[in-house]
Amino acid sequence: MQDELSHLAGAEVRSVLYHNKENGYTIAKVSVQDEPGLVSIVGTMGELVAGATLDLHGVWTVHPKFGRQLEVRTFEESRPATENGVIRFLQSSIKGVGEKTATIMVEEFGVGVLDLLDDDPERLLSIKGISKKKLKDIIESWSKQREIKNLLVFLQTHNVPTTFAGKIFHLYGAQAEQKLRDNPYDLAYEIRGVGFKTADQMAMKLGFEPDCAQRLEAAIVYHLFTYCERGGHMFILKDKLLADVARMLDAGDFNKLELALFSLEEKKRVRIEDLPEQHLTDAVYLMHYYHWENEITQRLFQLVSHPTPVSRKKIDKTLPRVEDKLGFTLSDEQREAVFDACSNKVFIITGGPGTGKTTITKAITLTLKELGLKIEQAAPTGRAAKRMAEATGHPARTVHRLLQFQPDGGFHYCEDQKLKADVLVVDEASMVDSQLFVAILRALPHTCRLILVGDVNQLPSVGPGNVLGDLINSHRVPCAVLTHIFRQAQESFIVVNAHRINQGQFPRQHPGLAPEADFFWIPQENTAKVQKLILDSVCDRIPKRYGLDPLRDIQVLTPMHKGEVGTQALNAALQERLNPPGPHKPEIKRKFATYREGDRVIQLKNNYDKEIFNGDLGWILEVDTDDNELFIEFDGNQVVVEAGELDELGLAYAVSVHKSQGSEYPAVVMPIVTQHYMLLQRNLLYTGLTRARELAVLIGSERAFRIGLDNATAGKRSTNLAYRLQTMFSQNRLI
Repeated sequence: MQDELSHLAGAEVRSVLYHNKENGYTIAKVSVQDEPGLVSIVGTMGELVAGATLDLHGVWTVHPKFGRQLEVRTFEESRPATENGVIRFLQSSIKGVGEKTATIMVEEFGVGVLDLLDDDPERLLSIKGISKKKLKDIIESWSKQREIKNLLVFLQTHNVPTTFAGKIFHLYGAQAEQKLRDNPYDLAYEIRGVGFKTADQMAMKLGFEPDCAQRLEAAIVYHLFTYCERGGHMFILKDKLLADVARMLDAGDFNKLELALFSLEEKKRVRIEDLPEQHLTDAVYLMHYYHWENEITQRLFQLVSHPTPVSRKKIDKTLPRVEDKLGFTLSDEQREAVFDACSNKVFIITGGPGTGKTTITKAITLTLKELGLKIEQAAPTGRAAKRMAEATGHPARTVHRLLQFQPDGGFHYCEDQKLKADVLVVDEASMVDSQLFVAILRALPHTCRLILVGDVNQLPSVGPGNVLGDLINSHRVPCAVLTHIFRQAQESFIVVNAHRINQGQFPRQHPGLAPEADFFWIPQENTAKVQKLILDSVCDRIPKRYGLDPLRDIQVLTPMHKGEVGTQALNAALQERLNPPGPHKPEIKRKFATYREGDRVIQLKNNYDKEIFNGDLGWILEVDTDDNELFIEFDGNQVVVEAGELDELGLAYAVSVHKSQGSEYPAVVMPIVTQHYMLLQRNLLYTGLTRARELAVLIGSERAFRIGLDNATAGKRSTNLAYRLQTMFSQNRLI
């Protein structure tokens, strides 16, 4: 049942209590003829000013603290009808006009002074204190305020969320409405958050034809971007792209779609090229994806071809001191990896759990330090960087912090300002996507070494590309593939079973209920019972047997968001058990979650201003229901998450396997059910299991598990980086 809309006519704004400039969300008090006292209104209404008169349509709600208020769905603004209203309006909305000047203006010209501002503002020069310069400021301020209001009404009329009004006006200025009338699809290209569907709705209302060139071009770009973002691809084949778009638009004219694609190529929005090494023709790239692949190729070649030699003799002389600090003697395989990492400009270390990646990284870092080189360490996530620093004893930061991300979307360390380092070591390199790798390479001086450490068998990066896998598969970047599982690691069934899964084999159980058991497989076909087993394991069984804190130490990982064992249902159920509501426990309700003090949460988007990043885990320290704000601690970084940023959060009692990349938890509980068959693949099972440090409990269907084990090729990404590297290095005969 839809909410019933109420109508408030002639509501005069008395005060504005809150306004968010980013999204236009406003809280204000208004006076209405038939309503006693002042009425609270909330909604996206832009920058309201005292004295404005509004015609409002909305839904009445009751806020637990502020009481009855109108949630505004649509509104129109009319001019104040009373002299007092006009005075309040003028002093609130026009820069440089205070109460005194506003009063004189109304005394001189009455309520018609607002019409005068539109039609004959020069007459205001007759008022004492208004000079030509001040009049110019008044006209500019009045014009800007009016244009923003007109844009809000225009967007509202065409069902475009008014939350984008500020961004649209900032981009287009006074020409905003005309630009949108000319081509509303530009919104989808130029403003992040406005998708093709929103722009398409506006275009259809404005009378654009379903097969017009603007619509077809925008649909192609939208599908190409969506396909690459969701699948991590760098390109899509032309025939598939056009067939998908034709199906999406229900368009029958394939020729018009092809012409639209060629037009995009002429405008340099896409790149179409043949990939002979892969026997592919007509691979379609978004232009910036195409540039990323080529730039990675060229910059890696430049880095490798600029020699900065370190003699093997020096390394050999240094190793005894390194082994003394490590407290053990390196194996032959480890010594060779240290030699190669120190003597090559670019080097990769890859291997599964228990194969000594951390030990090798520490040995390499110590060796390079002994050689007097300046070392920087980084990882894609805060948790991974923290673990890296603990393991190596050398400071580590996130890549974004190391390169110093800037508000404009770039980095301080870049092509023009190189990183001051002789060596950069990047851990969890499987998580680095093409865009971030380009940023890393731009920041490196040609004299710098680059060492990438990661497990190539894990899930690839969330963003487009398969950087680590492509570098290894190119056979042009020196690489140490660690395969030997050390004796201590062989005692862990987490490690043993991770390698079994990687080889497509079903995991083994500990014999009996051994007290040292660190891995459990609990078969259960019924999904509702799987959910109950997860709740019992997290809330009761594991804490009692292993002494682990269910809020801090146990993480539920799941392949999907929906269903009985998806993140949404599990988060709600676990929150109810571990952090239930209470009379003295304030909470903030959102569409998909309720947040309380003590809740475990996850950041879903990068917020560079507050230095919290996609995948960061935190705990709510305090809930402020007055301002709809949360005080959250993210790994020692305490931040205030404001009302407009709450949609960037999620509960984190259960998170997706993809979001867990780069993290490790004392205990992991993971459901594997046939409902998830679309996402079940070997590297997902492997990644989920290898997030566990001390205990892994996998619950579900053996059939579903075997579907995932057998699915080793799903999720293969369309990229051409490996072949570009082969061509570049072969043509230049460097390797």
